[in-house]
Amino acid sequence: MVREQLAKERRRRTTLWTSVVAAAVLLVAGIAGYGIFTAQRSGEVFTPASAIADGTGFSVGTGAVTVDVYEDFMCPACGQFESAAGATIDELVKAGKVTVVYHPISILDRYSNGTQYSTRASGASACAADGGKFTEYHKALFDNRPEEGTSGLDDAKLISLGTTLGLGDDFTRCVEDGRYETWSAQITDRASERGVTGTPTVYVAGTVLEDRSPAGLTAAVEAAVK
Repeated sequence: MVREQLAKERRRRTTLWTSVVAAAVLLVAGIAGYGIFTAQRSGEVFTPASAIADGTGFSVGTGAVTVDVYEDFMCPACGQFESAAGATIDELVKAGKVTVVYHPISILDRYSNGTQYSTRASGASACAADGGKFTEYHKALFDNRPEEGTSGLDDAKLISLGTTLGLGDDFTRCVEDGRYETWSAQITDRASERGVTGTPTVYVAGTVLEDRSPAGLTAAVEAAVK
């Protein structure tokens, strides 16, 4: 009887400590999630660590000429620009001629049936940047660009695109929490302050690129080098 009582007491203590640990884990997770939620509600902005100094975009390359690309992941013209000039941009980066700064703004939310697709996609691209995969994810978003007037990709699909690229649990949580949605709104406002009224808007060395063809882009970069 004594042995049975001792065994029951050990089981009781084990169950108690297991419950305490589980509750603590849930509490920590709840605090983290609530922190993000309240930050978003209060307008606090989480800026991606890999963003450029002013926090408005992500740079690719180390060339002397800066090319700023303002784009919306639902924008048809942005998709066309990416298809037409994306390879040229890659070549200019590899040649060491340009530093391309991508600004994933969100001006077409009103065309996604209330799902805020542009904001969600922009935020997801920042989550991918956290995982060192902005360039690859940027391409994946345009390869899967939804048409205006649709609901766009849901969060599950945005996450799936990232996991296919090797992004893990941190990326998944980042998208699910909407961590960078307030950041997306902020950089969209900053773009407007710069005079961006539509997408794509491209600046080469601070001057708006009127001819966004591959030849026009190359000529503008060469002129800026001189």
